Amino acid sequence: MDGSTIVKSAQDVAAPDPAPEAPAAWTAIGALALGVFALVTSEFLPASVLTPLAADLGVSVGAAGQAVTATAVIGAIAAPLTPVLTGRFDRRIVMWALMALLCASNLLTVFAVNLPMLLVARILLGASLGGFWSMAAALAMRLVPAKALPRAMSIVFTGVSVATVSAAPVGAYVSDTLGWRAAFVIAGVVGALALLAQLLTLPRLAPTAPPKLRGLLQVARRPSVALALIGVLLVISGHFAGFTYVRPVLEQVTRLDVAAISLILLAFGVAGFFGNFAGAFLAERDPRLAVLGGAGLVAVSALAIVTLGASPWVVAIALTVWGFAFAMLPVGFQSWTTSEAADQAELAGGLLTSTFQVAIAMGAIFGGVLVDRLGAVSASAYAGLAAACGVALVLAVRQERRTSAPRPCEACS
Repeated sequence: MDGSTIVKSAQDVAAPDPAPEAPAAWTAIGALALGVFALVTSEFLPASVLTPLAADLGVSVGAAGQAVTATAVIGAIAAPLTPVLTGRFDRRIVMWALMALLCASNLLTVFAVNLPMLLVARILLGASLGGFWSMAAALAMRLVPAKALPRAMSIVFTGVSVATVSAAPVGAYVSDTLGWRAAFVIAGVVGALALLAQLLTLPRLAPTAPPKLRGLLQVARRPSVALALIGVLLVISGHFAGFTYVRPVLEQVTRLDVAAISLILLAFGVAGFFGNFAGAFLAERDPRLAVLGGAGLVAVSALAIVTLGASPWVVAIALTVWGFAFAMLPVGFQSWTTSEAADQAELAGGLLTSTFQVAIAMGAIFGGVLVDRLGAVSASAYAGLAAACGVALVLAVRQERRTSAPRPCEACS
């Protein structure tokens, strides 16, 4: 045995090969996607059954609509608190509990006899929704290799796209034929299937360092995280301002009938299904690219509606592109925020979920004020402006990263 062999053998002992990376748990990712589908379906159902629901409970449509408000408010509160309050528990047990809350919410809704009972059911849903979204990205990080996280999140967000396309029409059809309670029975069955799938597929996920409440502020103060959250406030509030009030544009400006409006909104949802995967493709290279692409296309689409809203074909194409673009944004923002706070992914996920809820409320409120005061297309104009500001923000961040990146030493080359 020569000297080089001895040296090589010593190096092999001193520096063993790294342990192979754990295989990706794609079945568990699929179970999370099913859970998202169940959650978003339950969240969207009241909009499609609101009239018969209100009549059955003996309340006004406006009062019944507060069921949606209750879910959003509690979701915004539960998102940052869930990782803190459950920090010492196995994460799969926490997810099972959140899905059990969803099942309880739908069961209570089915048997609701008055508005307070319905609101309690929707509060349970808000807790489940906020908690689930706050932990989804952190769990995905532990179920797949880091480079596959955007792809995993796009699969999870597929549940959102499918629910967006199917929840409203299926809910409306079932409520007309079997009653509004039957729609929530179906949602409850889907929730139970999602819980069963997670019981069978989620591996043991021991808690890491338990998050603390002050950690929320520490994560939010990180400049990179704060910029991502500002981007959410801009782009997502713009989207919900424009899209929430797009029907008045289609009716008053484009002058479409109900059948044409339904077809265009279906195209919006179907395009979103494919936008998820486009967002993942870009986010695997740079999460900010997905945000940049999504926000840029939303801005262009909104501008087309504002300037050429009288043309049915222009509006149909613009809203289809808008649906594709919007679906890129959650994947991009989730990957962006998580990559900037990988050591506190659950807290970052909670902050992101809360910011999304605040942006949704901001967009809906501000859009309503604009439409009432300035007309139907004003909300779309705000959507385009806010999305353009989001584009400018991302471009500034990317430029700052380029200029601050260390340059190779010319003298050393």
